[in-house]
Amino acid sequence: MVEINDSNFATLVGESKIPVVIDFWAPWCGPCRMVSPIVDQLAEEYAGKVLIAKCNVDESSEVPSQFAVRNIPTIVFLKNGELVDKNVGATTKAVLAEKVNKLL
Repeated sequence: MVEINDSNFATLVGESKIPVVIDFWAPWCGPCRMVSPIVDQLAEEYAGKVLIAKCNVDESSEVPSQFAVRNIPTIVFLKNGELVDKNVGATTKAVLAEKVNKLL
């Protein structure tokens, strides 16, 4: 799993030739722990087609504020560096997979 933070965001996302999905989370967040295994599964299933990464909001402040992350988990969907979709709160794998497929 790729970890995105304030220092590597511009490189990883700015230079990505494929769509990017970022899961904003924190270790103390219960709903984040429910969504995390789903995000891990999607990262495996879409490897090479979509860059799926996580951003710990306790360790980074610039990236979450760039996407107006107020609640976690928040998952953002980027295409060509532009925000195209956002999911706030715990959700199902089917919902996230549908959003990822729209990026392709």
